[in-house]
Amino acid sequence: MSFDFLMTDHPAWRSDGLRQSRVLSFTTGTVGLITVQGTKVSTVCVRGEQPLPHLDVFSAPGTPHRQATAIHAPLAAIGTVARLRNPGLWEALATAIIRQVIRAGQARKLYRDFCRRFGEVIAPSDETDFHTFPSAERVLTLSDDDFTECGMAFKRRPLRNAATAFLAHGGSWLELSPSVLVKELQNVSGIGPWSAGAAVADWSNDWTLYPYADLAVRTWARHASPHQPWPADEPAFAREWRRMTGDHLATYTLLTLAYGNQHAGAL
Repeated sequence: MSFDFLMTDHPAWRSDGLRQSRVLSFTTGTVGLITVQGTKVSTVCVRGEQPLPHLDVFSAPGTPHRQATAIHAPLAAIGTVARLRNPGLWEALATAIIRQVIRAGQARKLYRDFCRRFGEVIAPSDETDFHTFPSAERVLTLSDDDFTECGMAFKRRPLRNAATAFLAHGGSWLELSPSVLVKELQNVSGIGPWSAGAAVADWSNDWTLYPYADLAVRTWARHASPHQPWPADEPAFAREWRRMTGDHLATYTLLTLAYGNQHAGAL
């Protein structure tokens, strides 16, 4: 696979300066480790069957339509972007809950500490260890103090609700189309449009479903095209973004987030 930039927006990604690595927890129960060095991708099976991660690639349209001129050049300059689909719907949903309404750096810290305290240890060598995200079953065993001690007291209720719902309905959720799944997840108490859309986009790599007027997209769109008169409020931005991106809504949304990942870093 050929690509110019690996998107490492998910907090599970870690880097040693040369390689980017991440634990993969599949909905089937398989656990693996993916490592990317340059454009070389390797996977190791830790438990279950040999993992087959899905790396999707995205690139800007060859010829932008007139409305997208303001953002096309800086996003096209990234080149071809590779992004790993989250292989576990439970982890995608829980990660979206953790990320909601807090900054990416703080969410990354909370996610990693939660994994370190309550996840399964994966040690590919004596020098390196990783931790899986706690399973839905494990989350339901945690006490109030467990959440409080790792700074997750305000995420306790939605995570418990999501874990209970996933154990009850996860099998049927997997059979739904991504667009229907976004709506279905919002039936879970504490899961709103942002968490549902972000989770399903992470899991499916269908970026038409991402809440594309959120702070991250607005911030990096303005950074990429500072002279564009961007609307100040979220609904107006959403309308303008749809108008600008047209049939390439998913691609430009993903590339804008990749632009932010590239400029801010995520590891």
